[in-house]
Amino acid sequence: MSYLETTHDVYKEAALTPDVGLCCTTNPIWELPGLKIPKIMQEMNYGCGSTVHARDLTNNPKMLYVGVGGGMELLQFAYFNRQKGGVVGIDVVDEMLEASRKNFIEAEAQNPWFKSEFVDLVKGDALNLNVPDNSIDVAAQNCLFNIFKAEDLKKAIAEMYRVLKPHGKLVMSDPTCEQPMNDTLRNDERLRALCLSGSLPIAEYVKALTDAGFGTIEIRARKPYRILNPKNYPTEELIYIESIEVAAIKDPMPKDGPCIFTGKAAIYYGDQDYFDDKEGHVLLKNQPLAICDKTANALANLKRDDIYISESTFHYDGGGCC
Repeated sequence: MSYLETTHDVYKEAALTPDVGLCCTTNPIWELPGLKIPKIMQEMNYGCGSTVHARDLTNNPKMLYVGVGGGMELLQFAYFNRQKGGVVGIDVVDEMLEASRKNFIEAEAQNPWFKSEFVDLVKGDALNLNVPDNSIDVAAQNCLFNIFKAEDLKKAIAEMYRVLKPHGKLVMSDPTCEQPMNDTLRNDERLRALCLSGSLPIAEYVKALTDAGFGTIEIRARKPYRILNPKNYPTEELIYIESIEVAAIKDPMPKDGPCIFTGKAAIYYGDQDYFDDKEGHVLLKNQPLAICDKTANALANLKRDDIYISESTFHYDGGGCC
């Protein structure tokens, strides 16, 4: 049995018998006017963060969500686009699609504004999306891509890039791990399906996105996730896993490489009212400016004694240099 078949079986069972906390931490439950999340959706909440950000969802964007779970994030996305077929949900597991359809009936009963027709549920594969090129404004996946091995991850990201419109966003949440894992962990198909042993270092995760052509990467959150300990897992050392929330934007790739925001800021505190590096970055005196890592390096190389560059916070909420 391949690791993808194991993953299919794990989530088939999770669809038939909801398992609270099956593989992931609990997603944030949005508190929005008139939005009620049915209990069954919360019980089938198999994500490790949130991919729903209001600033991504203006002007009724066409949205795609891959790996539907119990439908909770699909319902949250539909809140921002109340049109027939405004959101497309794709999953390879028939039982998960059927569970989501049933959950949407409950969502209709609790949310007068919601209609199941707002979401198209489609049988499909993340590695071969049956979606037209350049047709999606915002695509998302939650705790799915970490399951894929390298070549399949490359295919899944390339598919998301293909279907996005220019300047469209791929919004993701996945576990990451900065420590090396032994081959026993990496090759354990069930642990991979449970969103544990496929966790990559952040730098490798980001490189997979920029290799696909995404010109701007935003790391929006970085949070504790899980511990693999020697008593319960095949490892001789304790392994700490985090989850990150990331947006990859289909911007043109700059000639000097991608803009990767990891939560750095620059503060100018010199004698003038502002500092202009003549490269498009103006720092007002004593006003922090969010900057990408590339700009941070360029400013640091100026070796000025009146500009402070912060360390990465791995939290970015928009604005800044680019």
